[in-house]
Amino acid sequence: MEVILKTDVAKLGHKDDIISVKPGYGRNYLIPKGIAILATESARKELAESLKQRAHKLAKIKQDAEELAAKMQGIVLSIGAKASSTGKIFGSVNNIQIAEALKAKGFDIDRKIILVKEESVKELGHYTAVVKLHREVSVDVEFDVVAE
Repeated sequence: MEVILKTDVAKLGHKDDIISVKPGYGRNYLIPKGIAILATESARKELAESLKQRAHKLAKIKQDAEELAAKMQGIVLSIGAKASSTGKIFGSVNNIQIAEALKAKGFDIDRKIILVKEESVKELGHYTAVVKLHREVSVDVEFDVVAE
């Protein structure tokens, strides 16, 4: 079953992508929630026309994302966490704390577009996170977890 996404969905696709999903997932979840519409021939034509009209706006958004990525390049964040004497931290460092550290540096980034490369950050050390600013633009942000 092919559907057209109306919003960005993590690990599935971006807005206006035509994707193939299992029929039950599309019929019972995506379409009733308003996340997607059925990719009929008329819906595809409508999508093509709206993409043609929005091409200039999308180019501007991509350019803004590239400029922000250039500014963020080379940033090293320092995130404090309570730690034991062996270097293990109590809890873990997640994308919320990275977003707060970026906000302190002057970058207002939504926590939902930050992905930590490691499965979980539970020790002191140097790590990398990926910030997806646009579907084609992402930037690696390095951060150090230090003891408070």
